[in-house]
Amino acid sequence: MATIPVETGFIIAGLLFLLGLIGVLVRRNIIYILLAIEIMLNAAGLAFVVAGAHWEQPDGQVMYFFVLTMAAAEVAVGLSLVLQMYHKFNTLDANLINRMRG
Repeated sequence: MATIPVETGFIIAGLLFLLGLIGVLVRRNIIYILLAIEIMLNAAGLAFVVAGAHWEQPDGQVMYFFVLTMAAAEVAVGLSLVLQMYHKFNTLDANLINRMRG
């Protein structure tokens, strides 16, 4: 079975994390922000798997299982909050919701 170098795996994980971070900072729609957070969580999971493969231990895959569990919980809670915000404010723009405090 062919393996990729550890540096390549970490570079890909870092680029994915950077892409997610840019998505969180640039986007204003809450659904897109949640998707960017999912990309960041998957990047962290990829880094765990690459490190575990480098040390020939299953710990990275176990940590990735926990990352996926946390991502599923984040989606459930995040989407319920999105529905509540849309019901209350009739928008999903984070800037408009931030201005409507009160």
